[in-house]
Amino acid sequence: MSKLKVVVTDWEYDDLRYEKAVFEKYSEVELIGAQCRTEEEVIEACRDADALINQYAPLGKEVIDQLEKCQVITRYGVGVNTIDLEAATDKGICVANVPDYCMDEVSDHALALLLSARRKVVKANEQVKNRNWDFKVTQPIHRLRGQVLGLVGFGKIPQSLAEKVQPLGLRVAAFDPYYPAAEAEKKGVQLVSLEELCRVSDIISVHAPLTEGTKGMINASLFSEMKNDALLINTSRGPVVDEEALVEALRTGEIGGAALDVIEEEPITEDHPFLSMDNVILTPHVAWYSEEAAKEMRTKAALGVVDVLICKEYPKYLVNKQVEERSVLKSNQPESRYAMS
Repeated sequence: MSKLKVVVTDWEYDDLRYEKAVFEKYSEVELIGAQCRTEEEVIEACRDADALINQYAPLGKEVIDQLEKCQVITRYGVGVNTIDLEAATDKGICVANVPDYCMDEVSDHALALLLSARRKVVKANEQVKNRNWDFKVTQPIHRLRGQVLGLVGFGKIPQSLAEKVQPLGLRVAAFDPYYPAAEAEKKGVQLVSLEELCRVSDIISVHAPLTEGTKGMINASLFSEMKNDALLINTSRGPVVDEEALVEALRTGEIGGAALDVIEEEPITEDHPFLSMDNVILTPHVAWYSEEAAKEMRTKAALGVVDVLICKEYPKYLVNKQVEERSVLKSNQPESRYAMS
């Protein structure tokens, strides 16, 4: 009997130790690492695969249509924008992500960017290392207490951020058309329109997923609504912000600054305007990362494959729930299976 073929389409880690630790319990599974970059490479490596684990390799309709046996695709992380969900659903392929592995890490990082920018930590550090011991180089700095943090999106990560900033005296508003206003009020957060959020917020932190509807949603029109000293933080996806409009808003002083963990195209190019802007703090898409989060993400991505291939269950973190109309699997009951030590 041939083994079940699980292909990791691509990864940026030193090895596949956590994935191997999951699958070594199942002798019927063969784990293969491919490091694909193009759709053609994915098709060649994965045509006869029973399952895929994906990071950045493109899984468009042309790829999905060429998968002969695939039952499940899991993705490292939260976003599934590398995968054509409609094509996968039409073919009866379950798509799963890992939505809960880095809630603390991302909210911590957004808070770190907020404090670093508002207290001008990066500028002060640079000045001291250049032998300039003078607090005046950071002027002006304003008291954080009483300022308004506006959250674009109010899922688990921004909810965690809201909890962390409220003891600092920040007031919190949020824009999320899918979240009940009454529930937000219980958390001490006022839901407002996106335009109102941009008008009233001193700091705006973006936490929206990348979809066709959110691409470029933070645009020139919204920058014109923001305060002149407003700070924009983005730890979600770069293309959610219209980058050209952001550069212009920063250049003209329409807003005060930006603290970005993600940009439109990564890695950043050597001639990118952000690199020469004193009012921009950059980190290299690291908000998600801790050793613990990396282990949890990779383990849970592998477990999503186990759910389907071994246990004949829908994956715990099923994204395309419409696939239930095209496949017959059991409801998922994996609480002990997913327990992280």
